[in-house]
Amino acid sequence: MRAVVVDSVPAVPKVGEVEAPRPEAGEVLVEVASASVNGFDVSVAAGRVRQMMEHRFPLVLGKDFAGTVTGLGEGAVGFAVGDRVFGVVMKTVLQDGSLAQYVTVPAAYGIARIPDGLSNRDAGALGLAGTAALNGLDAARAAEGDTVLVSGATGGVGALAVQMAAARGVRVLATARPGAEADFVTGLTGAKVHVVDYTGDLEAQVRAIAPEGVDVVLHMAGDGIRLAGLLGKGGRIASTLGLAPDAVEGVTVHPIMADPDARTLTVLAEQAAAGRLRVPVTATYPLERAAEAFEAFGAGSLGKISVTCS
Repeated sequence: MRAVVVDSVPAVPKVGEVEAPRPEAGEVLVEVASASVNGFDVSVAAGRVRQMMEHRFPLVLGKDFAGTVTGLGEGAVGFAVGDRVFGVVMKTVLQDGSLAQYVTVPAAYGIARIPDGLSNRDAGALGLAGTAALNGLDAARAAEGDTVLVSGATGGVGALAVQMAAARGVRVLATARPGAEADFVTGLTGAKVHVVDYTGDLEAQVRAIAPEGVDVVLHMAGDGIRLAGLLGKGGRIASTLGLAPDAVEGVTVHPIMADPDARTLTVLAEQAAAGRLRVPVTATYPLERAAEAFEAFGAGSLGKISVTCS
C-alpha cells in the first residue's frame, strides 16, 4: 500500500510502498479515506519522540483516521465490515500510522462510528485535536462565567477549544495576529471571542479585558510560565505542551495527554454532525502530496490540514 513513511529519524516524510497491515486479535482493519497532520506526527519525524516510544522502521506516520472497516481480527467486537469509523491510532509502538491506505486499530480504544451528517474529511481531522481540546477544558473545569484564554487558537486544537469554550458560556480570549489569523478565529464563533495579539503586549491586552486575571489558560502555544502569570487567584492552566504540575507556584497545572476513548469520540462526532462544532479544515492534500501538507503545517497553517488517502 501507499503510505507516508520515514526510514529513520530525524527525516523528511516521504510517500512510499509498504506492506499493508493485517488485523491482529482484537483489532479492526480500516481502509482510510481521510487523515490529517498533527504536531505529534511532525515531532516523530523530527526525532523528538525517539527516546519516549519504541520506533519500528519503516514507520508510517499519522494518528487521525476516518474510513471503512474492511476486516476484523480474532475476537474483535463492536464493529462490522462496512462500518464507517474514525478515531486516533493509540499504539504503544510507533510503526503503523494512519497516513496510509490502510490502518489497524484496537476495537476497544481510539475508534468510534461516524454518524450521518459528518464527512470523512471532517471526521479524519477531528479525533486527536478534538480530544485534546475537550480534555483540556474538562481538566481545567472551564464553566459558564469563567474567562478562558486560549493560547494557540489558530491551530487545530485551539480552534476547536475556542468553539467548545464559547459553547460553555465562558468569556473567550484567543491569541492571534491581526489580519488572516484574527479573521480565522473570529470566524469560528463570531462576536463570542476577544482576539489578543500575541506579538504585542499580551499582558496589557488581557488585563484590559480581565483586570483580575483569567480563570483558565489553555496552553497550546507560547511560554507556559508567562501565560500562567495571566491567571487570577485560583487559576488553572491546562497544557498540551508538557508544562509540569509544579512549574508555577500558586497555580494549578494540568498536563494534558489526549485520551480518545469511545465516549469522547462519540460526543465530538455528534456535535460536529449536528453543526455545533466546526472542524476547521483549511486545506486538503492527496496522499501523494503529503510532504507538502507537512511543509504547510510547519509554516504555521491555520486550523487543520487534511490528507485524502483513498
